[in-house]
Parts: sequence; structure tokens; C-alpha cells
Amino acid sequence: MVNAPIDIMLADGNPLVLSALSELIDRDARFSLVATAATAEGFLGTAMRVPVQVGVIDWSLPALGGAKLIEVLRDQAHAPRVVVYAEDTGDLPRLAMAAGAAGYAPRSSSAETLLDICVDVAAGKMVFPFVDIRELQADPIQSLSRKERAMLEALSEGLTNRELSAKLGVSTNTVKFHLSNLYDKLSVKNRAQAIAFYYSSRLALQRDTPQ
Repeated sequence: MVNAPIDIMLADGNPLVLSALSELIDRDARFSLVATAATAEGFLGTAMRVPVQVGVIDWSLPALGGAKLIEVLRDQAHAPRVVVYAEDTGDLPRLAMAAGAAGYAPRSSSAETLLDICVDVAAGKMVFPFVDIRELQADPIQSLSRKERAMLEALSEGLTNRELSAKLGVSTNTVKFHLSNLYDKLSVKNRAQAIAFYYSSRLALQRDTPQ
């Protein structure tokens, strides 16, 4: 029995890389190239309309970026499993895993390695270079639900509970409930400490992500 080709979509802000990857996929009978995109928004818009099994994306995609794109995809039904294809620098594999990617392929690796990773990811495997999961588990931000992350981001803008209620479309009682859970997960006592935690985490992420 011949397996059906794996539906795949590519996204990279560099047109030369996008073209080279497209040719690579087209020549491999294991895959069916469904679409390409130059931006995170373009990838997301297509993935919402046309289900694919695997998405290969650059971590620094304009304009949302890879991390935000993966976070949004996580909440979509039938979202593709994402392989991040990026420079093998800094802490990117851990950051990609924390965001919810299924695999990571360094640009320094061979083309065959990237394709094999896509096959493994399509089969339900997670494929990453060595990642110290102790650091991954130690980051409380990763334990937050999407709604709690939205609450934390809104909180960092200095909004009151009433303003948070209006911005997020929930009742003030729900705001209080989420804030209580948020404080517990971050091991902080109040909103000032939560905001300080948020900005310290953002600074750490910016240091670890190459520009």
C-alpha cells in the first residue's frame, strides 16, 4: 500500500529560501506542497482555509513572528504540526518547543534532515536537538492558558479590573478569578509583582532571540 503524500505548507520571509524549499519539496514524492507564504499572517490565513499536516516556518517571520504564530495555531482545530526552520543559535530550540512547535530543524543541517524531520512530525513525533527541559519546565509563563496570557499582557498596560473586563469581554468577577490563578501560577502576590514578572520574562526572551 502506497502512503498518500504529506500535505505541507512553507513560510519564510526570505524569497530565496522560500523558493529553494519549494523546489526541494516538489522533488520529493513523500510530500505535496499545498501553499507558501512570506508572512506569519499569510501562513495563518491559508492554514485556516486549507488544512495541511505540516507547516515549516522561519522563527523570525514578519510580522507576528514564529512564536506568536504557533501560539495562535494551537487554538485552531486541525492546525498543522509546525517545524521551525531557523538558525541554530542561542536558545531557539527550547523557545520553539515552549511555544508549541513539533520539531526544529537548524538551517545548518542538510536538506534531507529537514525532510526527514517533516516526515517524523507528520507521523506524530516531536523532533528537537538537545533541549534542557528543566529550563522549559521552570518557566511559569508556559503554564498559563491563552486567556491567562492575554490577561497578563493586558495587565502590563496598567489596566484596572473594570478596564480588563471591557478589553477581554468578561465580567469583573471572571477577571478576579483569572487574576487569582495568574498570581498562583507565577508565585506572585499582586498585580505589581505580576507586571514586573512579565517584563522580566520579555527581556529574557529578547536576549535569547537573535535579531
